[in-house]
Amino acid sequence: MDAVALERLIMLALEEDAASADLTAQATVARDQQGCATISVKADGVLSGVLVAQRVFAAVDARIEQLWSRHDGDVVLCGDSVATFSGPLRALLSAERTALNFLQHLSGIATATQAFVVAVQGTHCSIVDTRKTTPGLRYLEKQAVRHGGGVNHRMDLREGMLIKENHIVAAGSIAAAIQACRELQQATSGSGNAPLWVEVECETPDEVREAVAAVPDIILLDNMTPNQVCAARAWVPAGMLLEASGNITLANARVYAETGIDRIAIGAITHSTAALDVSMRVEVGVDNTETHKADASNA
Repeated sequence: MDAVALERLIMLALEEDAASADLTAQATVARDQQGCATISVKADGVLSGVLVAQRVFAAVDARIEQLWSRHDGDVVLCGDSVATFSGPLRALLSAERTALNFLQHLSGIATATQAFVVAVQGTHCSIVDTRKTTPGLRYLEKQAVRHGGGVNHRMDLREGMLIKENHIVAAGSIAAAIQACRELQQATSGSGNAPLWVEVECETPDEVREAVAAVPDIILLDNMTPNQVCAARAWVPAGMLLEASGNITLANARVYAETGIDRIAIGAITHSTAALDVSMRVEVGVDNTETHKADASNA
């Protein structure tokens, strides 16, 4: 994510929480009171959002000293300490919720992604995300997918052409929609940008046959059974990427992967994943960043 855009996002989040006007901290913590804090995870998972959390604390008060012993993409176990802090206690408390919101949400996505990646391990299949993301958080959420071992699908509507049912209705047929996208692909091929790919969503075996004849780059099999996917794999040429989505869960992901599919798209890893449980605890008058310096240097 662009550094300027990330800073803007962090400032919006801090403004939303009124971090600069924390009444409870003002009432209970002396202005010059110093303290320390530790962030720990309360469940097994994969960490994501460390960089964002770091910048949240720095944005609230640059005097906060941070020592992160775990990093984005690290596997963490319940009870692990991932970071320690020391500095103005008011600032630590005012930054806490915003930092943890990013960290727990993004770590939840990384954790869910890894579960799917592990489920299909040893097959040819990759786990990819979708554009079903939280508005404003797409870059971070897709980064969290990568931290979990997944692969990003297109980042936005400029990165490729995915023909879905409504596009097919508008164009008149699958073949017409693919042809229209190919024409735009050819028209923009010399623009200096990365070559655009054309993908088409198919919901029935007949639609798959029609799509194969029109030669897209990728065929997306939507809401098909493993048997239907297996049959489609036999019809679709090896050079044409085959993707499946819809009603695919951890329980059946491997069954789909073993059909020979190239990748499985899972919208749930970004749009409905539970957060990883993360908490912060403070102490007064103790600098515990020194305690973990040896551990951090070896991490």
